[in-house]
Amino acid sequence: MNEKHYAQVLIDGKIYTLGGAEEAQYLQKVASYINDKTAQLKAKDGFSKQSQEYQSVMIQLNIADDYFKAAEQARESQKQRDDMEKESYSLKHDLVTMQMKLENLERKLQEAEQKQKQAEEELLKIKAVQTASAASAHGNNQNFFSGNNGHR
Repeated sequence: MNEKHYAQVLIDGKIYTLGGAEEAQYLQKVASYINDKTAQLKAKDGFSKQSQEYQSVMIQLNIADDYFKAAEQARESQKQRDDMEKESYSLKHDLVTMQMKLENLERKLQEAEQKQKQAEEELLKIKAVQTASAASAHGNNQNFFSGNNGHR
């Protein structure tokens, strides 16, 4: 499984054979990065006039600087991701809580509407009974008065 891969790469005008567990394409990418960094520094005034040892150390320092900046950016991105996950969890919790409250309010509303409907039905029954009683009482009163008027 730990197959070793080899790639010939060009760095600063020299060909090197690199070997490693990574794919050849990745080894080419790494070598290209080092070659680009070397070319950037050589393009600066006075860099090429320095000793080979100084140039090598400057290249190493610049690569290390890139590494530490990238590592810090990765840590910041991880922290932002963690913060966003916490906020997302909190928002999901709030959403579930609100949904539960909404469902409870909807249930209470349905119960209140059902009670109101029952109360309206009871009121209609009471009014019907009252109307029937009033009509019956009115009819009895007319008969009573009519009957009394008939005897006199």
